Amino acid sequence: MASPMLFWGLPLLRFRPAARLLGLPRATFCSAAPSEPTQPEEKLSSADNNTTTLLTVKEPPKYHRWADPDYRKWKDKEDEILRDIEPILFLAKEILHSRRYMDGERLTADDERAVVEKLLAYHPHSEDKIGCGLDAIMVDRHPQFGNSRCLFVVRTDGGWIDFSYQKCLRAYIRDKYPSHAERFIREHFSRGSG
Repeated sequence: MASPMLFWGLPLLRFRPAARLLGLPRATFCSAAPSEPTQPEEKLSSADNNTTTLLTVKEPPKYHRWADPDYRKWKDKEDEILRDIEPILFLAKEILHSRRYMDGERLTADDERAVVEKLLAYHPHSEDKIGCGLDAIMVDRHPQFGNSRCLFVVRTDGGWIDFSYQKCLRAYIRDKYPSHAERFIREHFSRGSG
């Protein structure tokens, strides 16, 4: 089955050397290449060896969006938001996806402080998550989605409940950058604004 497919293109290869010998333009064999240049041409002469070189002048690509002041403002704000959330986002991903913490292990004091102050404080239902009081933050597998690791609030009464660091970040962005939040969330969070 594979061998007939290999020989399928061979008849076309036979004509290429003959075309070069006859001086035929390449455009006759390749329909994608234009037969005549579409760009303006300039001739340059060299004074020392009396040769003329033909150069094609291309116009620089035009990026209309970059010239738009509103788009430039958006890109600047997007960079600002990314710089703002990048440290805590990196920490959350490192906690969840590295071998730094095993399933069921509590976070160190420094990591816990960062997660509580920069993530859990912004969760839309942080009071409900903390409930009777916060004992610790731990990493474990989600009870419904076994392949997914997530952060859990361990309460003082021994109960524990999961929370989404992405929900925390979305709420933080909506609070601090209200005019750009929805666009940023739509472009940077795969699960949308939920």
